[in-house]
Amino acid sequence: MKMSLPTKRAYCPQCLRAQRSCICQWIRAIAPATQVLILQHPLEVDQAKGSGRLLHLSLGGSQLVVGEQFEASQLCALLNDPWEAGGEALPACLLYPATTDMVTLVEVGPCRSIRRRLVVLDATWRKSRKMLHLNPLLQQLPRLALQQPPASQYRIRKAHRPEQLSTLEASCHALAQLEGAPDTYAPLLQAFDGFVAQQAAYVGMHTS
Repeated sequence: MKMSLPTKRAYCPQCLRAQRSCICQWIRAIAPATQVLILQHPLEVDQAKGSGRLLHLSLGGSQLVVGEQFEASQLCALLNDPWEAGGEALPACLLYPATTDMVTLVEVGPCRSIRRRLVVLDATWRKSRKMLHLNPLLQQLPRLALQQPPASQYRIRKAHRPEQLSTLEASCHALAQLEGAPDTYAPLLQAFDGFVAQQAAYVGMHTS
């Protein structure tokens, strides 16, 4: 008897997920005034619940680079060099809480309209701490801490503390904070609710 070969799973070329769990409907095209560099931990690449790629696909001009420990020369270029010919080199800051008294904090407000390059670690809290430890250049960056962020809607992944948000939520609130423009990122946060509902339904379908 002739055996049929298993059918290859079809993948979306844009979001890189299986076609049946494609997240492209939740992409919202936004042109931030801030450049966004997403450093994605390798364990997040195939994480269906992860929000880093949706964030990257929605933010025009953003870069997403996968790795845990980066070559110093590569990371230095990502942090300091212009990303495009004729572009400007923007001062970089790290979206991360202040963990020591020695950390320099980025000041925001109506008189602080400086264009920046925001560095985001797309990882669990434990893995983000390891990334920070393994990459001294990241430790040297001034940090942007979120100011009174709203409660997370990221119910599909467990948080250890109420202030722990998804990568997408934290980045949207940080950008709104830097740019003083919360309305700019509201459509993406609203779409994120749909993304979360889709992933919850998908998980429920495979556990029932």
